[in-house]
Amino acid sequence: MSRPDTDDYAAIFLHDTPMMDTRAPGEFLKGAFPHTVSLPLMTDNERAKVGTCYKQQGQQKAIELGHQLVSGTLKEERIQRWLEFARAHPDGYLYCWRGGLRSQIVQQWLQQAGCDYPRIKGGYKALRRFLIDTQERIVSNTRFRILAGHTGCAKTDLLTAVPGSIDLEGLAHHRGSTFGKRPAGQPSQIDFENRLAIALLRQDHQYPGATILLEDESRLIGRCALPETLRRRMAEAPLIIVESTLEQRVEHSFRNYILNKLAEWQQARGAEEGFTAFAEDLTTSLFKIRRRLGGLRYQELSAILEQALKQQQQGDDSLHREWIRILLRDYYDPMYDYQLSQKQGPVEFRGTATDIKNYLLTH
Repeated sequence: MSRPDTDDYAAIFLHDTPMMDTRAPGEFLKGAFPHTVSLPLMTDNERAKVGTCYKQQGQQKAIELGHQLVSGTLKEERIQRWLEFARAHPDGYLYCWRGGLRSQIVQQWLQQAGCDYPRIKGGYKALRRFLIDTQERIVSNTRFRILAGHTGCAKTDLLTAVPGSIDLEGLAHHRGSTFGKRPAGQPSQIDFENRLAIALLRQDHQYPGATILLEDESRLIGRCALPETLRRRMAEAPLIIVESTLEQRVEHSFRNYILNKLAEWQQARGAEEGFTAFAEDLTTSLFKIRRRLGGLRYQELSAILEQALKQQQQGDDSLHREWIRILLRDYYDPMYDYQLSQKQGPVEFRGTATDIKNYLLTH
């Protein structure tokens, strides 16, 4: 028995429903959803030709041109890919921009190939509108707590260990600081917003009415911008401040930004090329903050970093701790202290990671 088309957008996102995006590849790259695969009816070039025809000669001529462009072997190849997706994901759906012609054509061609596959009513536009409205509603009606603390005090580790929290840096695929770039890159702004809205929807569904814990973030996480309404709520929210010694923070930063970062680059590029990319990543990140460091301090740190990278290639990575220690103590700590003094929200609790975890689990 075939499943009906759906407009139950909440269920789609709550259940990680697989989706087939039949829009052109360029549209998909600008913004899509998790658990979605790009299987377009038309390429960007084909879509552009049909669009021009539509403007000049009307809908019927555009449809005819579309059928001419996607025909014969090309049509069969695309149908086969859609069939493969449908067989692999019998619980999934397909969609186009507005649930119109493109998804209807794909659905019709699949039916002719013996496969009844449902589509999402309203398409991408309706799904995106649902997420925007959901985010606005939840942000406006939810209480937040902000997990703050000096750079390197393992806020993200604590955040992910506590139920009812959302890892903004995880959604943005970035570690948050100037040195936070990751080899796989970041999602588009729209993709980040979609991921955030889905995370909020899940928290609201699983813990209705509960306070949501977020890490203290600036407006940008890498290149991903936090929605302004969320930023305003975060600025007013009570603070949970993690206290950690400088040496603990040096070790955490060393593990995150040296050991883990190198492992990620080498996994992505191989041992030799990965190390080169890792070294360039660190060097470029330090260069970005040279003006705020000042000329002499930048030269000092740059020289230590260069020597640390040379020694690391020879099997000794310990020198990295020296430039990390200086950077935390003389750059990040004063900047954090100033930012904390500007916070609007009250300090609700402060303590070690263990203290805070126990507090959050009981309050």
